[in-house]
Amino acid sequence: MARILVSMPDDFLKSVDKLADNERRTRSELVREALRAYIRKTNGLNSKKAAGNAEILDKLLD
Repeated sequence: MARILVSMPDDFLKSVDKLADNERRTRSELVREALRAYIRKTNGLNSKKAAGNAEILDKLLD
Protein backbone atom coordinates (compact mmCIF):
# COMPACT_ATOMS: atom_id res chain seq x y z
CA MET A 1 0.00 0.00 0.00
CA ALA A 2 1.31 3.44 -0.89
CA ARG A 3 1.75 6.14 1.73
CA ILE A 4 1.06 9.83 1.33
CA LEU A 5 1.83 12.88 3.42
CA VAL A 6 -1.06 15.26 4.13
CA SER A 7 -0.75 18.55 5.99
CA MET A 8 -3.61 19.88 8.08
CA PRO A 9 -4.08 22.31 10.95
CA ASP A 10 -3.48 20.89 14.43
CA ASP A 11 -7.06 21.53 15.57
CA PHE A 12 -8.45 19.74 12.53
CA LEU A 13 -6.17 16.76 13.15
CA LYS A 14 -7.35 16.62 16.77
CA SER A 15 -10.94 16.43 15.49
CA VAL A 16 -9.99 13.66 13.06
CA ASP A 17 -8.23 11.71 15.80
CA LYS A 18 -11.17 12.14 18.20
CA LEU A 19 -13.61 10.86 15.58
CA ALA A 20 -11.33 7.94 14.71
CA ASP A 21 -11.03 7.06 18.39
CA ASN A 22 -14.81 7.28 18.90
CA GLU A 23 -15.34 4.96 15.93
CA ARG A 24 -12.50 2.66 17.01
CA ARG A 25 -10.71 3.15 13.69
CA THR A 26 -7.24 4.21 12.78
CA ARG A 27 -6.68 7.67 11.39
CA SER A 28 -5.81 6.07 8.03
CA GLU A 29 -9.04 4.07 7.94
CA LEU A 30 -11.08 7.17 8.65
CA VAL A 31 -9.34 9.23 5.97
CA ARG A 32 -9.68 6.43 3.39
CA GLU A 33 -13.41 6.15 4.11
CA ALA A 34 -13.88 9.93 3.89
CA LEU A 35 -12.14 9.97 0.51
CA ARG A 36 -14.19 7.00 -0.72
CA ALA A 37 -17.38 8.84 0.24
CA TYR A 38 -16.19 12.00 -1.49
CA ILE A 39 -15.30 10.08 -4.66
CA ARG A 40 -18.72 8.38 -4.70
CA LYS A 41 -20.49 11.71 -4.28
CA THR A 42 -18.49 13.49 -6.97
CA ASN A 43 -18.13 10.64 -9.46
CA GLY A 44 -19.61 11.73 -12.78
CA LEU A 45 -20.17 15.35 -11.79
CA ASN A 46 -18.68 18.19 -13.74
CA SER A 47 -15.81 20.13 -12.17
CA LYS A 48 -18.06 23.01 -11.08
CA LYS A 49 -20.25 20.68 -9.03
CA ALA A 50 -17.20 18.88 -7.66
CA ALA A 51 -15.72 22.20 -6.53
CA GLY A 52 -19.01 23.06 -4.83
CA ASN A 53 -19.03 19.68 -3.08
CA ALA A 54 -15.46 20.23 -1.93
CA GLU A 55 -16.55 23.54 -0.39
CA ILE A 56 -19.44 21.83 1.40
CA LEU A 57 -17.09 19.11 2.65
CA ASP A 58 -14.67 21.75 3.92
CA LYS A 59 -17.46 23.46 5.83
CA LEU A 60 -18.68 20.20 7.32
CA LEU A 61 -15.17 19.26 8.46
CA ASP A 62 -14.44 22.60 10.11
